[in-house]
Amino acid sequence: MKTLLVVDAANVVGSVPDGWWRDRRGAAERLRDRLVPYADSGVPGHPGPLEVVLVVEGAARSVVSVPGVRTVAAEGSGDDRIVELVAEEGRDRTCLVVTADRALRDRVRSLGAEVAGPRTVRPRP
Repeated sequence: MKTLLVVDAANVVGSVPDGWWRDRRGAAERLRDRLVPYADSGVPGHPGPLEVVLVVEGAARSVVSVPGVRTVAAEGSGDDRIVELVAEEGRDRTCLVVTADRALRDRVRSLGAEVAGPRTVRPRP
């Protein structure tokens, strides 16, 4: 079974001050598109193929899935939706959550997920 890679879109997009706040939806779409290669190639410590899920919220909620990256819109808190996904879909397989949010990292670790920082999928320029 493929490793589940869950990406906290708001946290990863916000990790680089590149003007993302002017177009949150566009920033999330650019992140989504940059994630596509990871579905096949994997990330450090987790060779591909991976099931890549991008959790979006707020103004980015309308970002749609593309081949290789499934987008999940959080109706409320993105963090809560990530925890739900880990509990629902990461139970019987390796699950890696990409976020720098300390509270979220603790919550998903308690469910058995591994965590990694934004640089895993978004190297700094």
